[in-house]
Amino acid sequence: MLREKKVALVTGGSSGIGLASVKALCEAGVTVYETSRRETALENAVHLPGDVTDQAAMVKVVDTVLQKEGQIDILVCCAGFGISGAVEYTDAASAKRQLEVNFFGVDNTVRAVLPHMRRRGSGRIVIVSSVAGAIPIPFQTYYSVSKAALNAYTSALRSELRPYGVTLTAVMPGDIATGFTDAREKSPEGDDVYNGRISRSVSRMEADERGGMSPETAGRYVRKMALRRSVPPSSSIGLSYKALVMLTRLLPARLVNLVVYMLYAK
Repeated sequence: MLREKKVALVTGGSSGIGLASVKALCEAGVTVYETSRRETALENAVHLPGDVTDQAAMVKVVDTVLQKEGQIDILVCCAGFGISGAVEYTDAASAKRQLEVNFFGVDNTVRAVLPHMRRRGSGRIVIVSSVAGAIPIPFQTYYSVSKAALNAYTSALRSELRPYGVTLTAVMPGDIATGFTDAREKSPEGDDVYNGRISRSVSRMEADERGGMSPETAGRYVRKMALRRSVPPSSSIGLSYKALVMLTRLLPARLVNLVVYMLYAK
């Protein structure tokens, strides 16, 4: 249990890694507020309706928590979704919506909470990214782009906020067995042109996800990153993914790209 009061705000906490993170933080004695578009009944946390793509809504959520608690020590950004399909056949509106939710949704929430944390001189922001941000996946290009953007955002903002005691870290899960898989917006358009490679790639990825680690494991890792004294700019969950990401940094980019092609694009 915590020796001092900690207050956390979690986005996308109604399902998947977000919900698991809410539960893990509550178990550690943290006072947790969760915001998402979907109404949800949480035993030990408070739900606040909100859409991360609406900056005014995020400001309202943050203001509500501050009025009730007087502080926000931890922000966990989990809200997001995935699309798949060939870049050539993905309409611009779908691509922009992917970035609007996954990247700018985080930015909206961070912007809302930053003035408070900066003035207070402390705060921890945990941004849920993905291994796909470090190792981009074909036919999930825009999802990979959104997560790569979050990794860069986290690293740069860490430097901006270092003098103010506000620290950020990007958590990069790999394959997780959650409802994220079934919720993915899949576009098979052009699969005949690409000789069935779109459907094969997505099927392979979804099989890996369904056999992946539990959201509870990811939630406990998010909690660790939220509560520990110091954190790295980014980290993967599990030894195998840590080794994989490290390996891709050491090997020639051409070789890494070839391996990814053989796994997910051939």
